[in-house]
Amino acid sequence: MYPALGAAAVVAVIAAAAVVMMRGRRRVITPEERATYRVLHLATLASEPLRQGLRDDTAAQAVKHLRTLVGAEGLALADRDGFLAHDGVGGHHREALLSAAQRALAGGRPVLLRPEDLTCVRLDCPVRGAVAAPVSKPDGGAGAALVAVTGSRPSPGLVRVVLETAHWVGLQLELAELQEERARSARAEVRALRAQISPHFVYNALTAIASFVRTDPERARELILEFAEFTRYSFRAHGEFTTLAEELRSIDRYLTIERARFGERLQVRLRVAPEVLPVEVPFLCLQPLVENAVRHGLHPKPGVGTIRIIAADAGADCEIIVEDDGVGMDPAVLLDGDGSADGDGGQHVGLGNVDDRLRAVFGDAYGLVVETAPQAGTRVSLRIPKFRAVRA
Repeated sequence: MYPALGAAAVVAVIAAAAVVMMRGRRRVITPEERATYRVLHLATLASEPLRQGLRDDTAAQAVKHLRTLVGAEGLALADRDGFLAHDGVGGHHREALLSAAQRALAGGRPVLLRPEDLTCVRLDCPVRGAVAAPVSKPDGGAGAALVAVTGSRPSPGLVRVVLETAHWVGLQLELAELQEERARSARAEVRALRAQISPHFVYNALTAIASFVRTDPERARELILEFAEFTRYSFRAHGEFTTLAEELRSIDRYLTIERARFGERLQVRLRVAPEVLPVEVPFLCLQPLVENAVRHGLHPKPGVGTIRIIAADAGADCEIIVEDDGVGMDPAVLLDGDGSADGDGGQHVGLGNVDDRLRAVFGDAYGLVVETAPQAGTRVSLRIPKFRAVRA
């Protein structure tokens, strides 16, 4: 993810430091530094497809880099159903290599193939041995095996390299599972947000609209249309992301309905840089912040209250601020229960929900920053990368 200093960042640092200036003279990198760079670079290339999970396509992308990393003449990745991918020599020994992989998976230990274990009618056969090692799963089992093919008898050094590489592959697959779990959690939290919006807002919106039916039918009609568009957007069935422009348009509809309830008591100030309108943001990541400001900041406040929404260009990020001059909140309450204390008995539109989703998508450096105190209003700020990684 973005904030973490991953292997790609490490490689970039090493590449930048490959040639340095020392006392006005250029120093060429040493063989050890070059070897370190090469290993990290290959690990980076292999990790990218593995972080998407182990499938035929991702295995095919990763195995060619893993073969170079191991230093084997051939390399294969297999699961319990058969080979996922193979690179280099040894394809004509497919049955023997697959048998070794299956035994490694069943026993959870490496399996060695020596020249006497291989029968081949080819006089020019380059294969003299192989090492199969299980790729550990997070639960302690093995879901795949790494098979390295060598042109000589398997050496203890090759066995150790294959074991370490298989362990590293398992760690990448574990990270892939964790990322998928975070994505599933984020989708579940979107569904939870939709459920939270429905009970209290629908009732209040319909009550506000009903108050205009007799006195101002045209206003009631406009509010019904705004309410219909707001609910259509909030309960749409597809897409985890939307543009900032669409999210702000939905917020405007929400505030139009709330102003019908509050009248002049609710003031809104909006300042948005045009260049950030196309930025992609997680679906329903801003509306809960605005709703929180209205319900928990301005609703309990006597007199006029103001909400300010700011979206500004901040280099590689878009900075978004939602603040109100309402009653504020005790920070301790916010930390304990997401500020869920609610005088009207309804569910609180949790800031923690949005914070978790932002961190799941962009990394831990992109969570919410909340500044609040009793009778001092609340300011919630966040950053959204202008360009996000595309997930397969």
